[in-house]
Order: sequence, then structure tokens, then C-alpha cells
Amino acid sequence: MQSYPINKWIRKDLEFIWHPYTQMKDTKDLPPLLIEKARGAKLYDYQGKFYYDTISSWWCNVHGHNHPKIKRAVKKQLDSLEHVLFAGFTHKSAILLAEKILSIAPKNLTKVFFSDNGSTSVETAMKMSFQYWKNTAKAGRSRFISLDYGYHGDTIGTMSVSGKSIFNEVFSPMFFSSFKVPSPYCYRCPAGKNKPACKIDCIRPLEKLLKEKSKICSAIIIEPLVLAAGGMIVYPKEYLSKVAELAKRYNVHLIIDEVATGFGRTGKMFACQHLPGIQPDFICLSKGITGGYLPLALTLTTEKIYQAFYDDYEKKKTFYHGHTYTANPISCSAALASLEIFEKEKTLDRIKNIIPVFQDALERFKGLSIVGDVRGIGLIGALELVKDKKTKQGFGFKERIGLEAYKMGLEKNIILRPLGNVIYLFLPLCININELEDIIDRTFSVIESMSENR
Repeated sequence: MQSYPINKWIRKDLEFIWHPYTQMKDTKDLPPLLIEKARGAKLYDYQGKFYYDTISSWWCNVHGHNHPKIKRAVKKQLDSLEHVLFAGFTHKSAILLAEKILSIAPKNLTKVFFSDNGSTSVETAMKMSFQYWKNTAKAGRSRFISLDYGYHGDTIGTMSVSGKSIFNEVFSPMFFSSFKVPSPYCYRCPAGKNKPACKIDCIRPLEKLLKEKSKICSAIIIEPLVLAAGGMIVYPKEYLSKVAELAKRYNVHLIIDEVATGFGRTGKMFACQHLPGIQPDFICLSKGITGGYLPLALTLTTEKIYQAFYDDYEKKKTFYHGHTYTANPISCSAALASLEIFEKEKTLDRIKNIIPVFQDALERFKGLSIVGDVRGIGLIGALELVKDKKTKQGFGFKERIGLEAYKMGLEKNIILRPLGNVIYLFLPLCININELEDIIDRTFSVIESMSENR
């Protein structure tokens, strides 16, 4: 690799690269960080400065950077098979991964469809649901229901079932029509209740919609327990339970989008497992599936849905959908290694002792003047910043309160990438108590300083 001074590497980056979710004009004053290496929960730049990777590198890193087991699995796979088309061919890593995932998922799920990212895993579920009704002579069931703060991806289909936001508003003329219902956003309760009086009244709009429109609805799609990109909105598990009950009562599919919440983030392997009896028709997985090493996604579904496509070729019930890198062997091997780490290192048992420490530590922030709400689950925590605690008035778009936190965080060796007015921590599962306490102290210092300056 070429050897250049750091500033020349940055100049080349800005000359040739267009970064995601970035107003590139901002990079004139805040250029991207040039990262040299990473280990565990830390990233290191070329000047030797470290940064706590408190957002798990966009929510995908699970066991920490540079885990030897995943590296060995990738290197071993490279020596035998790097890629093969997955139509008419298969390989051992994909077979073993499908078997393993189904053994730890809700028991009603029996089939796995591979793709390569979160958006495609959700689009796969949506297309399967849509075609299921067509294949079973109920083609009128074509509409999807989702939450107004939900987020399911960046493709046209997934944006169509996501809440309208700054991320996708410009593309809204391209969306297909879908039904949106109010989100269970407890801090800004759509039913106007406070927490002690809450009886999950926010479910009523969904219940009313299904009562009137279920005959034209294909599926309800929902992120379980955490609306991630919508602002790390943590909602009561009773709401998800009621959604599942309504989906079953009105015979519409239930699509559980676990792209962000899967693989231990909430303390369970999958967030929907906080409700042991739940039986989704689809679960969408990606991000953490390979431990953050390589792209991969899965869509899990039931035997009933699979059988609606299983017929003579001339009946035209085939699911004509796929991707070039479907079930890539290297990605599958990384995923298998990640799942083995969960078993060998007893990851979920270990974080049981860390989660309460983390959630208790978040309580410190409630006394700060600009922190309106503190919420969390598992190793996810969020602080919603407001101008006025009494009125819950948020900061304006032009004020860029999140950018202020991000800049101050970098000075203190911590990544506080904002979601609007929400500052969040999405910690890798490898985190230890000492690192956790250090992260909380550094984050508190940033938010406290911001509070004192207002």
C-alpha cells in the first residue's frame, strides 16, 4: 500500500469518495477520521489516538474488532471457496448456518432465504408476503402496515414502509402507498398518557385500522422493542405482544425486523424472544450476524409460507428473487464463527451482569438540564436532548445539537453519533465493566458541559 502523510490520504478521500449519510460540505471543517486498526471496543487512528466504538460501527460489531476466531474462519474459508452462485448450487457453510439459526430462532420458523444487507432482508420478507397472498388466490391483500417512527431500510420498498424523516423525505414521491400508525413513543405518547397511567392505548389506531382494512393488508412490519433509526425509541413489550395478537386475529403476516436488535443487543439473542410465545411469519436479520466482519442477511419464514410457493413450475409460483452475493461462503463462515463465540464465550450470560450496571448508569443523565428522556434496553441507551424539559421542546434542525455532541465526544475519545436530537450508545457485547464506566464518564462529561453552556 502507498505510504502518504495523513493529510494527503484525507485529501484523496475527499477528492474521490462520497460518504453515506454525510453532507460532504461539512467535511471541509470536519474531515473523516483515518482509522488504522481496531481491537475490542476501540478504534485507533494513524496518530495513535483511540476512540471507543460506542455505536458498534453502525450497529454491526458484536464481539469486538479483530476477534481471532472470526479471522481464522474467514482465512480458512478463503483457502477453499470464495464464492459460488446460489441458484442450483450450495455449500456447507450456508447449510450449517441455516440449520444453526433455525435452532435458536422461534420454533415456528423453518426456512431461511439468504441476501446481503438489512434492506434486502426486509424487502425479501415483503415480497414473499405479497406473493404468498397472490399464490393463495388472495391477491387483494397488497398493503403493508408499519409505524410512523419505524425504519426498515434505504431501498424504495423499505423506505415506503418506514416513517417519513429527513433520511427519506426527498424520495417520498417514489414510495408506494402503505398504512402508518402512531408509534409507541412513551416520552411523546401518541395517546397523551403518562407512564403510570399507560394501558397501551397507543395500540388502538392499529386495532381500528385492522378492523376496517385487514382484507386488503398483506403484513404488519415492526422493529421489536426498539425503533432504532427513529430515535432509539424503546417501547413496552406489551405493545409488541398486542401487535402479534392483532396480526393473528386478523390473519395478516407479522414481519419482525431484527436487523438492528438481533444478536444480543437487548440481552436476548433476538429481541422478540423477550416474548417467548411470539410466532412471527418472518424475521429479518443482518448487521450483527457476521459479528460485523462481512455483509450478510437472512430472512426466516414458516413452512406454511414456503409451501405456498412449492408447486409445479408452470403454475408460476416461483419466488423470482435473489442477489449475486446470496449466501457468500466467506460471510457464512464468519457468521458461523460469531455464533460459536456466543456459545463458547457464553456471551449472553456474561452481559447479564453488565446490562444492569449500564442501565443504572444511564440514570445519572436525568438530572442534566438538556436531557428530556433517558431510555434503554440491553446494551442500548439513548438520551433525548431538549430545550425545555417541561414542554419537551426539542432543538431545531439548524441548531445541530447532535453535531455539537459528536465533536465534543471525539475530543474525549468517544463516538457519539447523533440521531437528530438523540445521543445514543449501542455498545458491542465485548465491553467490560471498566470500559463501560469510562464510556459513561466521558459521555456524561460531554452532555454536562453542553448543559452548562445553555
